[in-house]
Amino acid sequence: MGNHLDRITHLSYSELPTGDPSGLEKEELRVGVAYFFSDEEEEEGPGAVSELEYSAFCSQECIFSKLRANEDLNVYSTKTLLSMCKPGDLVELVSTSQAPHWAVYELNDQVIHLHEGEIRKDSLTEIGQGRHGRIVNSRYRFRPLPSDLVLQNATGHLGLRSGDICWTSSESFAAWCRFGKREFKAGGEAHSAEQQYFLKVHLGAGTRNGHTLVFRSLEDMIRERRRVDASGIRKELSLGVNGGKE
Repeated sequence: MGNHLDRITHLSYSELPTGDPSGLEKEELRVGVAYFFSDEEEEEGPGAVSELEYSAFCSQECIFSKLRANEDLNVYSTKTLLSMCKPGDLVELVSTSQAPHWAVYELNDQVIHLHEGEIRKDSLTEIGQGRHGRIVNSRYRFRPLPSDLVLQNATGHLGLRSGDICWTSSESFAAWCRFGKREFKAGGEAHSAEQQYFLKVHLGAGTRNGHTLVFRSLEDMIRERRRVDASGIRKELSLGVNGGKE
């Protein structure tokens, strides 16, 4: 798939992390990504939504979950979303064939976000441009900061431009504001052979149907997942399994 892979191998389902997911922008070079393909044939269920579902693990712990079963795929109009948002909430705007756009909600229709190489404040209604969205405070399973500190993180970086920005996507910036973890920053995490991130891409009904991707850092995992979301790679992944390749 165009990646320079460290290695390619097969991983049985029993070897995957078994944490419970229901518990408590520009394109760049992807480094340290290994793809693991299931030997079983998989088909999308009749009720599948257009978005891919994911769960991610680090050191056997679920750190990220986007699953239909948890209602993580529900979306709302901007007008409805505004009635739901509280200061410090993370908002995700979704659209076809684009990586989702994340922002930190401030107040009175205002959000702070990374857009076109700048940390800026804009109207949620205006940047929504007819897209639907949702609140994603629980997408990552890290302990959140108090809402006032989330807003302090966001407002404290207003006006920064490309040369001074250490986040590679709107998602990384918004998540850093909420959780304060340096792993969301570009180069903020030391690569370690002992610590790996496993991203399960669910391609059909049931947790056993999918591919597992392995990364050396959280930043790498976010970058690749957003690329998958933006490229409509679902068909390519499905063909890779059903055709018996890889």
